[in-house]
Amino acid sequence: MRWQIIVAGKPALAYAKSGCEEYLQRLQRYVDAQLLVVKAGSSSEVSQRLWEKSQGSYRVVLDERGDRPTTRQLSDRLAALEMRGEIKAVSFLIGASDGHTAALREQADWLLSLSSMTMQHELAQVVLLEQLYRVATLRKGEPYHRD
Repeated sequence: MRWQIIVAGKPALAYAKSGCEEYLQRLQRYVDAQLLVVKAGSSSEVSQRLWEKSQGSYRVVLDERGDRPTTRQLSDRLAALEMRGEIKAVSFLIGASDGHTAALREQADWLLSLSSMTMQHELAQVVLLEQLYRVATLRKGEPYHRD
């Protein structure tokens, strides 16, 4: 299964750019993962671009109103999706500073929250990539994750 992290705009903040590069590189040792960037813009423009770019995949929309799983629950959910033969890709959609449109949130296959607090979208990219890396190592039985 392919994991796509689709984001609006390239990270401009040095820590976010560095963190994304680091965790994406680590993650790619375990799974077919890619970071895709769509052009930034208004909430409606970005939501449309994210929707189009994620066509044919299981769409996980990141939003503070979504489910807040533990790392193990996230791992279990992704494993369950993998067991479903018809799902070939999971796309994690991170909007720009204005967030997603209500329509995109409603059309999502899963609404996922990294925190009940609103998070700057570049920081959300780093946190998501770290969590996906954590899930990948957990699934391989490696000691990175500790409960």
